[in-house]
Amino acid sequence: MDSDHVDDEKVLHIGGIFPINGTSGWQGGQACQPAAMLALQDVNERADLLRGYRLNLVWNDSLCDPGLGAAVMYELLYNAPMKLMLLGGCSTVSTTIGEAAKMWNLIVVSFGSSSPALSDRKRFPTFFRTHPSATVHNPTRVKLMKKFGWTRIAILQQAEEVFISTVEDLEIECKMNGIEILTRQSFLNDPTDAVKNLKRQDARIVVGLFYVVAARRVLCEIYKNNLYGKGKVWFFIGWYENGWYERHLKEENLNCTIDQMRAAAEGHLTTEAIMWNQDDKITIANTTSDQFRKRLVKDLLNRGYDSILDDIYPEGYQEAPLAYDAIWSMALALNVTMEKLAQQGKTLHDFTYSNSDIADQIYDAMNATQFLGVSGRVAFKTDGSRVAWTQVEQLYRGQYKLLGFYDVQTDNLTWFNEEKWEGNKVPQDRTIIKSELRTISLGLFIAMSCISTLGILVSLFLLLFSCLYSHRRMMRMSHPACNNVTLGGTILCFSSVFLLGLDGRYIDEDHFPYLCTARAWVLSFGFSLGYGSLFSKIWRVHRLSTKSKTESKQTSVDPWKIYVMVGVLVVIDVVVLSVWQGVDPMMRTRETFPLEIPEDTEDDVKIMPQLEHCESAHSNIWLGTLYSIKGLLLILGLFLAYETRSVKLDKINDSRLVGMSIYNVAVLCIITAPVTLLVSSQQDASFAFAALAIIFCCFLSQALIFVPKIMEVVHNPRERVDSTDHGSSREEEERYQALVAENEDILKLIAEKEEKIKLLKEKISQRSASVSRDAASLNHVVTSETQARLRQDESKFAQPIQLVDHNLVDCIRANAFREAMESGVPIIDIVWIAKKLRRSEDWVSGNWRRGYTFCVGKTQPTSTASCVSEVENKDKGVPSSRPNSSEAASTDTSSMVPRINFDISESYL
Repeated sequence: MDSDHVDDEKVLHIGGIFPINGTSGWQGGQACQPAAMLALQDVNERADLLRGYRLNLVWNDSLCDPGLGAAVMYELLYNAPMKLMLLGGCSTVSTTIGEAAKMWNLIVVSFGSSSPALSDRKRFPTFFRTHPSATVHNPTRVKLMKKFGWTRIAILQQAEEVFISTVEDLEIECKMNGIEILTRQSFLNDPTDAVKNLKRQDARIVVGLFYVVAARRVLCEIYKNNLYGKGKVWFFIGWYENGWYERHLKEENLNCTIDQMRAAAEGHLTTEAIMWNQDDKITIANTTSDQFRKRLVKDLLNRGYDSILDDIYPEGYQEAPLAYDAIWSMALALNVTMEKLAQQGKTLHDFTYSNSDIADQIYDAMNATQFLGVSGRVAFKTDGSRVAWTQVEQLYRGQYKLLGFYDVQTDNLTWFNEEKWEGNKVPQDRTIIKSELRTISLGLFIAMSCISTLGILVSLFLLLFSCLYSHRRMMRMSHPACNNVTLGGTILCFSSVFLLGLDGRYIDEDHFPYLCTARAWVLSFGFSLGYGSLFSKIWRVHRLSTKSKTESKQTSVDPWKIYVMVGVLVVIDVVVLSVWQGVDPMMRTRETFPLEIPEDTEDDVKIMPQLEHCESAHSNIWLGTLYSIKGLLLILGLFLAYETRSVKLDKINDSRLVGMSIYNVAVLCIITAPVTLLVSSQQDASFAFAALAIIFCCFLSQALIFVPKIMEVVHNPRERVDSTDHGSSREEEERYQALVAENEDILKLIAEKEEKIKLLKEKISQRSASVSRDAASLNHVVTSETQARLRQDESKFAQPIQLVDHNLVDCIRANAFREAMESGVPIIDIVWIAKKLRRSEDWVSGNWRRGYTFCVGKTQPTSTASCVSEVENKDKGVPSSRPNSSEAASTDTSSMVPRINFDISESYL
């Protein structure tokens, strides 16, 4: 504590509370107390100021602890001498003494209090400060956010009143300027969880409000959670000392190295009130700010702060001009008050802690004080706060670089464009979310469209076919008009594939509801026409099959009844869809999917996939109604098709094919409807499944109904036209077709027979020529009877020609056998048989064309040798010894040995 041993009548005492030592809060008194003593020295050297008086400062250390600060204040007040004013330090202590000072009618001036709460005149009616309120930073921060296009920020604060009130003011400023506060995290001593929450919230632009000790802990957690570098911007308080992030790491037990702290601190921004006069002008102390700086540095070196030589200044060095100007403002206010009291015949020694009159005059003089100090222009607002400019700095490569100034009163930002960003791009305040509409792949849409176009062309061809051949009985008996309705339904179903494939790529948002309506109407009508005509046919078949045979024959199938049923189904669709459209129209809605990270960009961008749907407020009710009607119709159709599976009717000749078509449509629809609802979030799968189901149903139904008719026309292009077709039956037509087929088969058989006859004639001609040559060579004469028989045999082309006289052969063999018997051969061995047979065969091969009357005409049969000899004699002209034919005829042949029938095949001859 300082005191001068002078006459108390000539000394004016003020009390001072400085935060010099301690481990928490702000220890700015280390540099501010020497600055205040320099100011006290300069004030006392001014002869024109406080004439006849000296200003004395009685001070003590509060350690920036509000409890100790209150104790120091009471010690100053209750111990002599009387104090006219109090000089405060950090915000927490100033809050305590400022709120209590009004009870002693004392004016409090603070050089290091930035808490916005101290601007509350109801709570602190006698409080002034040369340190700007922390709220002066908020307009600057908001101005920078608007400059760089940041509209979303996060806040991290220490749980101290100065920072709590600052954050409340910042929230108001952000709300007024349309800036969103993503999250607000606070901590008391350990910021670990708070920093983790910032990372979890994807905070990019963060405003940090805390004392320097807590700032080092925060910076270490920033490094651990990788919340620094590209894409991250931190706002710190600007009154930290240079190199603050490198100091006291071991003493504070931080688990980060200096390099890690430097990496985490690189690029952060600071905002602070301008505490040093930027102009080289003479101040009220008859010195410049630069001269004051040199004096302060010299004084600090004398006090043992040798670290200044390493560019490490004691805490509070930045605020030292504020403490210097605070002493000057107090001196100027006391000087004005002294002059006013002199006019009233009073002096400052008349002040007591209960004298509110003199206190009010000091208050008025303080409120009107204005001068140029080493911290700049000093003036106070009505709430006692300092009017000041702010400056913006950025830490770049370990050094703070000045970026610009901001004047709150004129909203003027002076910017030097010296900021540096990693990647040379301004960081984004959030991950950019780009909406991407999921559309049906173009290849799939083109493929389904081509198939549907083909289906429409096929339907038109079948429609033309049905009209051209409607006169044929097969077509008439299948009700071509009803078939035409089916084709019309398939055309609408094929057309609905185009509508299902259209999406936001081709249709804008305003016209999308019309597309939704068209989809529902076209597909519903197509189903009602296509399936309805099939259902009406099978229903009529079932009705006719359940009647008696007599009634069934007498009952005619009136086409109008079938058309009425189809019309009823269409009317039901019109009613349901009209009510739906009128009461709850379908609109375009978007389904949002989880964010996706693109692979082709380095920017902080994520893709939000979206999928369009046609929905209304009560879509489930309307779809349930339609599905119930269609499902009931499908189930009933299945039942009727099963019941009539074995029914044949002439009046509806394609009932079985209609039943198969109903099976096809029913099964596919029952499967497709729920599946498309389940995969509705997958646009390609949903469209492909629905389109293929529609296409398959239509094509298969067309094939079942019309392919048999086309085949009939191809096979029977000239169907007879009969005026009595109505009286003919299907059985008669089948018989007629069978006769036609049989006739064709017979014609083919005749052609084959003619070909065989031709081949046989050629063989006969060849054989006849060969025989003629043989006969001529042997000079054998063939009798006229034999020639006639040969010619007769040749004419019988269907039967093989028999040229061997079997009677002659039998006679020769019998004679050979008898000769063996007469010779008395005891054993007929193989050698004898071979010898006799060879001789017999030689004779047969030479005489087979001659008759046998000369050989068998005798009463007693001759041997083979005798027969041969006679033949030879006959050839020589010797008369035969055999009887004539009449004698042979009268010969008793009962004693003859029975002939043995040796088969001689034609191939042998």
